[in-house]
Amino acid sequence: MDDLDRLAALHGVATSYQPAEDVDLRVPQATVVAVLDRLGVSAGDPEAVRGALAEAERASADRLLPPVLVSWAGAAPEALDGLPPGTGLRVALEEGGELPWGPGLPPGVHRLTARTADGRTATATLILAPDRAPAAPERTHGLLVQLYSLLSERSWGMGDLRDLADLADWAGRTHGAGFLQVNPLHAAVPGNPTDPSPYRPSSRRFPDPVYLRVEDVPEYALCPDREALADLAARAGELRRAVLEKGALIDRDAVWALKRAALELLYAVAREPARDASFRAFREACGAELERHATWFALTERYGTEPATWPRGAADAPETARAAEFHCWLVWLTDAQLTAAQRAAKDAGMTVGLVHDLAVGVHPQGADVWAAPDTHAAAATVGAPPDAFNARGQDWGLPPWRPDVLAARGYAPFRALLRGVFRYAGALRIDHVMGLFRLWWIPRDTPPAEGTYVSYDGEAMLAVLVLEAHRAGALVIGEDLGTVEHGVRRALARRGVLGTSVLWFERDWQGGGQPLEPAQWRADCLATVTTHDLPPTAAKLAGSHVELRDRLGLLTRPVDTERDEDAADTAEWLAVLDRLGLEAKGEEAAVRGLYAFLLRTPARLVGVWLPDAVGDRRPQNLPGTWDQYPNWRLPVADAAGRPVTLEALMASPRANALLSAVREGARTRTAPPGARPL
Repeated sequence: MDDLDRLAALHGVATSYQPAEDVDLRVPQATVVAVLDRLGVSAGDPEAVRGALAEAERASADRLLPPVLVSWAGAAPEALDGLPPGTGLRVALEEGGELPWGPGLPPGVHRLTARTADGRTATATLILAPDRAPAAPERTHGLLVQLYSLLSERSWGMGDLRDLADLADWAGRTHGAGFLQVNPLHAAVPGNPTDPSPYRPSSRRFPDPVYLRVEDVPEYALCPDREALADLAARAGELRRAVLEKGALIDRDAVWALKRAALELLYAVAREPARDASFRAFREACGAELERHATWFALTERYGTEPATWPRGAADAPETARAAEFHCWLVWLTDAQLTAAQRAAKDAGMTVGLVHDLAVGVHPQGADVWAAPDTHAAAATVGAPPDAFNARGQDWGLPPWRPDVLAARGYAPFRALLRGVFRYAGALRIDHVMGLFRLWWIPRDTPPAEGTYVSYDGEAMLAVLVLEAHRAGALVIGEDLGTVEHGVRRALARRGVLGTSVLWFERDWQGGGQPLEPAQWRADCLATVTTHDLPPTAAKLAGSHVELRDRLGLLTRPVDTERDEDAADTAEWLAVLDRLGLEAKGEEAAVRGLYAFLLRTPARLVGVWLPDAVGDRRPQNLPGTWDQYPNWRLPVADAAGRPVTLEALMASPRANALLSAVREGARTRTAPPGARPL
C-alpha cells in the first residue's frame, strides 16, 4: 500500500472497490486526490501526501479517544478498553448535569471526558442508544402513494395534506390498512419551472407548504377578503379540471402561485392569542435552523437562487426578516397539517400511520446547503457506480455530507433532520439506506463512473437513527435495493431497521435465479410488488413498459430481446402463482394474485402501490429521462389513462376488490415455518 492509499484509508476514501465478488476495480488517482481535497486534505503531490499522512498518523497515535463512541443499551464501547489504567471517565449529559461512566446512563448524545492518571484529558461524543429501533407489528398492510398525484374534488391542482388525511381515514377504516407511505414532502427549490423531483429538495429539514390545504388554515374563515379568496379558489378549480378532465400535467408552480397568493391574504389576518403563542413557541423550538431556512426562501424569492448575486447585507436587512417570518409561518402551518394527517391515520385504526420518505440529499443550490455550507462537501455530488442497468454510472446531483464534520458536531445535523421528520411520522423510510455507511462521491467535472466510495461511521449514524426513532416511537424502513456492501443488511437488521423487498427482484440469485419461494423471503421488511421507479403492475404484466422505453430511445438492446426477456420474467412469476393456487389469469386477477403472494411471505409490512388499485399503466418516474417523460407530474389514472380522483378511488370496484382481498389475506396468513429472519 503506497502513501496515497494509506492516507485515503485514514479518511475513509476508497482507492478500489468491488462491483462483484470476483471483480476489483481501481479508482483513478485523480479522483482520490480530488475527494481528499473535498475533505480538506491536500494530496496534490507526493510531498503533500507525505505531510498529510504524517499529520494524520501522529494525530491518531496521540489520541486517547476517537471522536465518537457508540454504546448500545449501555454496553461499554471497545475503545474504552485501551485507556491507561486509572483513567477516570465523566459524562456530561445531553439534557444537562454530569455523571460518572457506568450503568444507568440515560439514552442520548452525551459528552464523555477521559482523564488519565498523569493528567492527560480527551473528550468524545458518546451516543448511547437503545439496542434496536421500535419493533414492527407482527403483520400489517398499507398503501404507497405519491401525494401530489392523487387529487380530490377539492384539491388546488395537486394532492394535498387534507387528501392525505382523507385517504388515510378511508384506508384505515374501510380496509384495515396499518400504514400509508408517501413520497418525500421536503421543501422544494423555488423556480419556474421548479425541479419536480421530490428526491432533490431544497431542504430535508422542513416540509413543503405547496401541500397545504388552504381552506383548513384557521385564518381562512376569518379573512375579510372573501372575493379575492373565491377568485383564487376558482382559478385553482380550473387547474384541477385541466388535470382531471383535459389531460394536463400537474403544474406545481401554478398551484403554488395560487396558494401563495391566498396564504398571503391569510397571513395578514390577526392571529388569535393562543395561535400566535403557538406560532412563537414553534419558532423558538426550531431555533436558528428555521430562521436560516426561512431567510433563504425570503432571499431567493426576491433575488434568485444564486447567492453571489444577492446584494451585500441582504440577509440581515429588515425587509428580509419580515419576509422570513412569513416563511416561518408557512412551515408552522405545514407542520400542523402533517401532524393532523398522522392523527387522522391513527384515529382510523392504523397501527403505524404515515410513513414519511427521507431523500438521500438536497439540491446544491438549496436552503440546507446555504444554511450549513461547511457540512456539505463543495464541488462534489453523490450517485452510483456503473452497473448492469447504468453502464456510465449515475450522478444524482446531490452534494454529500462531510463525514468528518458530522463527527466533529456530534451528528447534530443528522439528529435535527430526524427529529424534524419524526414529529409527524409513524415510520420513516430512508431512501438508499446504504448511505449511512458509504456514498459514491463524484468530484465536479468527473464522469460518474470515475467516482469513489467515501465511508461514514455507519455505527454512529445507525445509533443516532435508532435513538431518535425510539424517542418518536416510530419504525424505520431502509430502502436497501441494488448493490449493498457486505454486512450492511445484517447490521441494519440487527438494529431493527426493516429492509425493502420488491417482488420482481426477489430471486434465488445464489442458485438458479428462480423466483424466491414465499418461505425464503426475509421477515423484517416492507414487501411490495413495485415502486415509484418501476412500471405499475398492470404495465409489467402487459409488457407496455418495454414499448414505452423503446419509444423514448432508452433501450440499449434490440426491442425484441427486451420484450422476450421481460415476458419470460413475468411468465415465471405467473407460473409460481398458478402452482401456489393463486389467481393468475387476467390482469386484475393477476394483480390480486401477486399481492396475495406477498401475503404468503413472512414480511411484516406489505405495501400496495396505489396506482395498482385502479390499473394505472404509467410509471410516476422513468429513470434515465428528464424532459422526454413527465416524471413526477402524472395524476393517478385508470387502465384507460383517465385520471382518478380520491373520491372515485374510494368508490372504485377494482380498488375495493384488491384492498379487500389484501385485508382478508393479511388476516388469515401467518409467517411460513422456517422463514429466514434476514
